[in-house]
Amino acid sequence: MTSIVGVHGIGKYHYYEDAGGSADGAAAAVRAKWNAYLHQGLGGRTGGAGDYFTEIAYYAHHLHSGPPRPVRQMGTPSKLVFADWAAQLGGPFRDAAGESLTGVAHLLAEWLLARLGPAAVRFAQDFCPEVATYLGGGAPRVRARDTVADVIRRRRPRAVVAHSLGSVVTYEALWAHPDLSVDLLVTLGSPLGMRRVVFDRLAPVPVRGRGARPPGVRRWINIADKDDIAAIPAALASCFDGVERDVSCDIDWLDFHTVRNYLRCGGTNEYLKPFVT
Repeated sequence: MTSIVGVHGIGKYHYYEDAGGSADGAAAAVRAKWNAYLHQGLGGRTGGAGDYFTEIAYYAHHLHSGPPRPVRQMGTPSKLVFADWAAQLGGPFRDAAGESLTGVAHLLAEWLLARLGPAAVRFAQDFCPEVATYLGGGAPRVRARDTVADVIRRRRPRAVVAHSLGSVVTYEALWAHPDLSVDLLVTLGSPLGMRRVVFDRLAPVPVRGRGARPPGVRRWINIADKDDIAAIPAALASCFDGVERDVSCDIDWLDFHTVRNYLRCGGTNEYLKPFVT
């Protein structure tokens, strides 16, 4: 019997709407897709699905702040996240002297579009508001974190697979609830180490520039695509103690962040095989 809990990443609020405002319905829909992706990654036929994830911890409805908006129309906290994130990608701040924050965001959006295409801009429109809402603190952060903790406590999984922003929520949930324990934490496309945007705002706050593996986690494997613009730095061992291994993969230079490709790749299913057989 499998015992894996998944924690989703950004851009998953539409599942809540599709399920008529049901978090359980949204979680079930995401679980079905994750099972199909991992099934393919483990060598199953395309279109098939196994029963690998016992549950997906669904928290997107706690962070929702309206439909995605163009970069220059995002709120100030989201624009600040965008500017700090783009700076780490080499954004053109030298050309932004005298510009307003909206003007800077517009320049960066044009630069991102030219460098990586429209998919990267769409990614920013999901990533920046959700990160800003979560790390802005208050009720959304606590509710998202506690939702993940509640699923782990109830399901008692041997492994947790956390994608994208979900790796941040999971990291904080495991620290906030030290009674929780898992044999394996797998982080996929994680922004945990992203300076200014995420790393410096984590709870608990990193000590002397280092975070640490949550005490209830026996092993921590981090997997990042070489082109994933959310996984900065890709190697979390550079800023976190207790990461057993950083695995670099090459899933798709255009579709660099989706959980679909991460769950299909060999770097991920190598570590999950012992938990699904």
